[in-house]
Amino acid sequence: MFKHILVPVDGSPTAALAVDKAIGLARAFGSQVTVVFVIDPYPFAGVGTDFSYGQTEYLSAATAEANAAVKSARQAFEAAGVPVATSVVEAHAAWRGVVDAATSAQADLIVMGSHGRSGLEKLVLGSVAQHVLSHIHLPVLVVRD
Repeated sequence: MFKHILVPVDGSPTAALAVDKAIGLARAFGSQVTVVFVIDPYPFAGVGTDFSYGQTEYLSAATAEANAAVKSARQAFEAAGVPVATSVVEAHAAWRGVVDAATSAQADLIVMGSHGRSGLEKLVLGSVAQHVLSHIHLPVLVVRD
């Protein structure tokens, strides 16, 4: 039924639950799986010389976080015997990166966590899942904790 499943991850416990659900679906349908982590290279606006230093530090930390999240997801899929492709992409907003990745991978299902961020960060940045749901024209399984 589902030939290619896209699984966005962000290192959160809810994303890990989405990985578990995607493993079950991929095994049941023999689906290809792509795991993606989206880095927003411009998450804040800065002024002056401190901005370039802050931007470099941010991108370094974001890349390390992305690699760790993707590695963890890959290990879970491989332990379950499900082949998986992974990627870390940059996009102006996480939801745009997810939509673009789903389109380029020709995915026919997205399995993602309902939320990854919390507190003020969630209020300021909004819900990635909500934006994906309103900008993609394919099934999205939203996993809640």
